[in-house]
Amino acid sequence: MNKMREIMIDKVVINVGVGEAGEKLKKAQKIIETITGARAVKTKAKVRQPKWGIRPGLEIGVKVTLRGDKALEFLKRALEAKDFTIKESQFDDSGNFAFGIAEHIELPGVRYEPELGIIGFDVIVALKRPGYRVKVRKYKKARVGKKHRITKQEAIEFAKEKLGVKVVK
Repeated sequence: MNKMREIMIDKVVINVGVGEAGEKLKKAQKIIETITGARAVKTKAKVRQPKWGIRPGLEIGVKVTLRGDKALEFLKRALEAKDFTIKESQFDDSGNFAFGIAEHIELPGVRYEPELGIIGFDVIVALKRPGYRVKVRKYKKARVGKKHRITKQEAIEFAKEKLGVKVVK
């Protein structure tokens, strides 16, 4: 197989939407940092939602981006919590996939702490091929060619072969 056609994991993003600032956000940040072993970043609202008391610039969530071995290790733990099963609809046309975990204590090796409570989170996996750097570099930025992009079907095959995932309809 051509080395440039090889698919790999670019990054794994763990996202928690709390919906409000304050104590709940701090607890979510502590939980996410504990289960990932990485520093979490707060995310801000972009739109106004008067019914929920959300305004632009208000910190309402937490996210962590993992790359390399840490990303693969966390992804395997997260997939284990989902019994290595993902729906076909959870894959997008760009070859990425995402799934949610209802309670963080479903992850293997995570214990419940009463003072922190229970939160759910989303796991987003971005896939890439060698050469994808051309679209993000500063100097001579370029588009990735149509033949080099990852399709939904290629992403599903990668998940089945490399991650041992069972894809259901």
